[in-house]
Amino acid sequence: MTTTDSTQGDRALATRHDDIEVVPLRHWGRWAAAAVVALLAASLMASLARNPNLEWGTVGDYLFRDFVLRGVGVTIMLTVVAMLIGTVGGVVVAVMRLSANPVLRAVASLYVWFFRGTPLLVQIIFWGFLAALYQRIQLGIPFTDLHVIDVSTNAVVGPVVAAILALGLNEIAYAAEVVRGGILAVDRGQDDASLALGLTKSQAMRTITLPQAMRVIVPPMGNETITMLKSTALVAVIGGKDLLTAVQTVYSQNFKVMPLLVVAALWYLALVSVLSVGQYFLERRFGRGHGPGGSQPGLAQRWLAGRKGA
Repeated sequence: MTTTDSTQGDRALATRHDDIEVVPLRHWGRWAAAAVVALLAASLMASLARNPNLEWGTVGDYLFRDFVLRGVGVTIMLTVVAMLIGTVGGVVVAVMRLSANPVLRAVASLYVWFFRGTPLLVQIIFWGFLAALYQRIQLGIPFTDLHVIDVSTNAVVGPVVAAILALGLNEIAYAAEVVRGGILAVDRGQDDASLALGLTKSQAMRTITLPQAMRVIVPPMGNETITMLKSTALVAVIGGKDLLTAVQTVYSQNFKVMPLLVVAALWYLALVSVLSVGQYFLERRFGRGHGPGGSQPGLAQRWLAGRKGA
């Protein structure tokens, strides 16, 4: 067969293929389910929009009131401070759990067991009523009656401080497990390569292991931050001056419970949306080179390759 005959045959085959009508598979069940869900969602939204008990005018009136904005500020502050305490403490506890020292491992495991095993609300109430256990905070010189610090517990551990202690110490336990999982996800060969380059274990952890573990750590820590933001509402039981405390104080006086709860819900939704956007970009930043197309070589391998090239 000549080249001309082959070309003509290909054209004829392509023509026959063009005559075939391609009919996509129709998923009628999916469309029916989507229609039902959309109808139910639209009905719910319409019901809420027309419900006079929500008093949308009242919602708009209170949405940007001073006491609400102050509550939002306290909520953000509690989230940031508690997550800082939780992240730093979580790294320390995670490293202790991975330590070769059995005492450090036991202490870290006991810490995680206790704070994950007791409800956060119980911990918040405990710190809020710490004065019932210790009336005064005293710090003195051992084996003497001298006190360097001797203050009333209520003067130091107020509602905000109690909220920070409860949220931060509780978050350490969860962040420790997230960080530990991220460290364990890094190939052990990275540690061997780091030690072969003359790095100490602490240097290898800071410069090699933790940067690589961030790809695994960031997504769950983003979720922990969002959960922390919503968990701040629990400090209302001790008058923590957060957003929920602010609206509760007002609706206990004017009895506009639903409108003010909607105000709080709208602010929580707005803050969570901002955090979700930040989490998305952080995941993209630390996940570069680890998509379906392949993965990057480890930091230790890149460092070793650079030293060989030099």
